[in-house]
Amino acid sequence: MSCSSCSTGKDGQPKGCKNNGTCGTDGCNKLTVFDWLSNMSLPNGERPFDFVEVRFKNSRKEFFQNTENLSLSIGDIVATQAQSGHDIGMVTLTGELVRVQMKRKKVSFTDEEAPKVYRKASQKDIDIWQKCRDREEEIKKRAREIAIILKLQMKISDVEFQGDGSKATFYYTADERVDFRQLIKDMAKAFGIRIEMRQIGYRQEAQRLGGIGSCGRELCCSTWLTDFRSVSTSAARYQQLSLNPQKLAGQCGKLKCCLNYELDVYVDALKDFPSQDTKLFTEKGLAFCQKTDIFKEMLWFSYRDDPGSWHVLSKDQVNEILEKNKKKEKVASLEMYAMEIAVEEKVVFENVVGQDSLTRFDRPKGGGNNNKNRNKNRNRNKNKNKNRNRNRNQKKNA
Repeated sequence: MSCSSCSTGKDGQPKGCKNNGTCGTDGCNKLTVFDWLSNMSLPNGERPFDFVEVRFKNSRKEFFQNTENLSLSIGDIVATQAQSGHDIGMVTLTGELVRVQMKRKKVSFTDEEAPKVYRKASQKDIDIWQKCRDREEEIKKRAREIAIILKLQMKISDVEFQGDGSKATFYYTADERVDFRQLIKDMAKAFGIRIEMRQIGYRQEAQRLGGIGSCGRELCCSTWLTDFRSVSTSAARYQQLSLNPQKLAGQCGKLKCCLNYELDVYVDALKDFPSQDTKLFTEKGLAFCQKTDIFKEMLWFSYRDDPGSWHVLSKDQVNEILEKNKKKEKVASLEMYAMEIAVEEKVVFENVVGQDSLTRFDRPKGGGNNNKNRNKNRNRNKNKNKNRNRNRNQKKNA
């Protein structure tokens, strides 16, 4: 799927197009859909679907109607209808798969007011589009300076130009409502274009900017994740994670999206699992649950009078004791059940590569010979010092 610009460059270094997943060939985009119907011809009498999918900056995709019956294929640069003027984008999907995508995203393909594809972009359209793209970083920096001068509590994270250069959309994040009327006036005067402000969430900002997560990989939201489901602290509780906001929060400042990945597995495993607040009544005393291991189906209990001694019980054993407690029957002790479970010993170090010691590189070179020579030198120095002291004493006595 990668393009030629992603190949290896000089001295084995990757070249890359430096477009962060929005390259011109659509090979590195996270929302790229493989057209598995491209090599199949339509049945006789069937007309191709008259909608196409067009992608713009930062994976923004929209559907446009091909009313001019243009011969479009994936990768074509087209001029599309906008609220005023026209926009420039790249065709990412054609044919029947567009109908499937529109159904999935609940977009009506029978609407007569659907936006249309004007034409294939000419070289003049592409040149204007590229000039606008080149100005985006400079304008974003200048817009941030204007917002700081006006003391607005907001952060402008990205700028997107319309294809004809007549309009720019500024994406920003803010904790509270921001009155940016004066900001729009100042930016319109400074840049000479129409301004649109669009507020996005912190997750969308991280998706646009990208980065490396605590796992060492690129952020899920900027590589493959397309929808942002709500993440609550209960997801961490189900997985028995410590409620440390510094570890559970991602670069966006919100709870990590990956907390939801294995949540369903934990919820299914906990359906027939005793609660963390389970109490067991024994003749030796009341026992409380201290720790659980969902996948090994084990629980650790300790007596109220002896919290330092933990006893391992299986899930079935705990349920058996609870059934007896419901009948107002007490078991003799936890030890009677805990003896049946053999706890595996942890392997601290295993010699898998043939070396015996982890500190083998700390030994001095030469082994025992160097130590013998050092001892001999020390003994000689001691004897010399003794002889010197004797001679001094003899001179003093004389």
